[in-house]
Amino acid sequence: MLEVLLGDEVESPGEYVAELVYGANDGIVTTFAVVSGVAGAALSPSIVVVLGAANLFADGFSMGMSNYLSRRSEMDYENARGDVQADDDGGKSPAKTAFATFLAFVVAGWLPLAPYILDLDPQFPLAVAVTGLTFFVVGASRSLVTARGWVRNGAEMFVIGMTAAAVAFVVGDLLKGFA
Repeated sequence: MLEVLLGDEVESPGEYVAELVYGANDGIVTTFAVVSGVAGAALSPSIVVVLGAANLFADGFSMGMSNYLSRRSEMDYENARGDVQADDDGGKSPAKTAFATFLAFVVAGWLPLAPYILDLDPQFPLAVAVTGLTFFVVGASRSLVTARGWVRNGAEMFVIGMTAAAVAFVVGDLLKGFA
């Protein structure tokens, strides 16, 4: 599937693991931060959908472009040093790594919004559950291309992601009087 989206032969299933994990994790974290912040501030659920969707695409695009600029800068630096392999890097062009990051961000990042988009009750508790499960599944999937166990990988991403979500909720709760 990744081969079709990136338009090349992917030599190994883990070739784009860094971009996929980075994009997915940030997509989940930042989208759920919007959900948590709005819930913490006790604002209307419709605000979650509007801010969440705006964040999902704007931040996903920003992440992809940041990945592009980072890879392009690294390749330019290597070229300036005379590294003849800088232009190749195994076929991972800046545009392809940027697209992989953006795609993972949007695919994983929409899940915290699902209970609000589908108008499921109770929205925030369901968003917490979906988000936690998504963190765990994305983390556990890393074991497909690494030597680490799936439980350890899943738990690691779950703990880190849910900690970030808790920070967003607390900030929203603390600032709810300003909304």
